[in-house]
Amino acid sequence: MNNKFVKTTNYKKFVTLMGKLKNLPDNIPRLALIYSEPGIGKTHMLLKWAMDNDAIYVRANNGMTQPGLLRTIVNDLDLTDYHNMQTNLNQIVKSLQQEPRVIIVDEVDYLIGDKNVIEILRDIQDMTNVPIILSGMEFVNRKIARFKHIKSRLYKSLKLKYYDFDEISEILVQLTNLKFSEDAIKCFAMRKTPFRQIVQTIQELESYAQTNNINNIDESKVIEVLNERQDSQIMSQNA
Repeated sequence: MNNKFVKTTNYKKFVTLMGKLKNLPDNIPRLALIYSEPGIGKTHMLLKWAMDNDAIYVRANNGMTQPGLLRTIVNDLDLTDYHNMQTNLNQIVKSLQQEPRVIIVDEVDYLIGDKNVIEILRDIQDMTNVPIILSGMEFVNRKIARFKHIKSRLYKSLKLKYYDFDEISEILVQLTNLKFSEDAIKCFAMRKTPFRQIVQTIQELESYAQTNNINNIDESKVIEVLNERQDSQIMSQNA
């Protein structure tokens, strides 16, 4: 399988959004929300953009507190952790005012249970005017609506979508040398196959193709592999 990053429509829309955020007038908050169903490749996309643009990437986790969030940002900025929330906040603000960097907070769903944690991101944005991206699961836009100070500052909410026939065709062309029939590609599209599962299916199909010395993949083989993966996931969940 070809090891390359596929610039999907979702990624291109995100890049466009980031360009707009960076160029907003100073009086408009540079805060945006990205959300999607599982498996679309959101985290992979955000990590890629963060690495290419020297952004601060924070992956939230269950139970993350205000001090924990600030320590994570402090470490990413290569600052000293003084184990004091106000001191850490002050030096984060000073650093970002001197050298602005985008902040991306992934899995923000974990932070919504405590308004103090989510709203400290608003404080950082207010004091530094750096773009902050909040990223979460499919219903995070509804959950975050409870926080009026955050909701009112959102410049845009971007929902990432599953891939249609044309996009899956392009993904397959870029990731593998296998040739897929039109019906096989339709199968991926009709099932709304997540990006992660597309990659895993390609890997299995390449192994099958090599063993059987073939290069063309039809719909029946795609269905077989996808069904096997689905059955395996169900068995794992019930174990």
